[in-house]
Amino acid sequence: GIKWMSSLEAKFEDAKDKKPTAEKLERLRREKINRFRNRHKINVQGTDLPDPIATFDQLQKEYKIHPRIMENIQAAGFQVPTPIQMQAIPVMLHGRELLASAPTGSGKTLAFCIPLLTHLKQPRNKGFRALIISPTRELASQTHRELVKLAEGTGFRIHMIHKAAEAAKKFGPKSSKKF
Repeated sequence: GIKWMSSLEAKFEDAKDKKPTAEKLERLRREKINRFRNRHKINVQGTDLPDPIATFDQLQKEYKIHPRIMENIQAAGFQVPTPIQMQAIPVMLHGRELLASAPTGSGKTLAFCIPLLTHLKQPRNKGFRALIISPTRELASQTHRELVKLAEGTGFRIHMIHKAAEAAKKFGPKSSKKF
């Protein structure tokens, strides 16, 4: 049926219905995140994905990134994360698997180096604790350079191995069996 009421009653009736429910708040939050992803051309697939970050400061607040790493990010001149960093860093910090694609120069190296150092927490004298395999020496050199800058002052030792014979000299002949 039709319900007849004055405009004053209609405003009062609308105000009663405006109570935000948890479901409605969650839907609004999701819409805001989707608008953010669309604005930055971030395409994601999967379920229960962590929200992207908008600033590097969020890493400190939400993920407790080592303060020295945060200083190194700022010292390197990075002010705002790139789209790949906005989404990839939170995904990896949540321990999720990730397959990411972005153009050259978009910040992919930093996007995986920050979570890597964060998961390692602090240096330990236990041999090699992380391994990054690169398809070319040029990319390995770039990754090594970025990791050295990012880990400066944290105590992590960053090494690049590109020849087995040199690695045996540097780390000892039993290093291949030990690690």
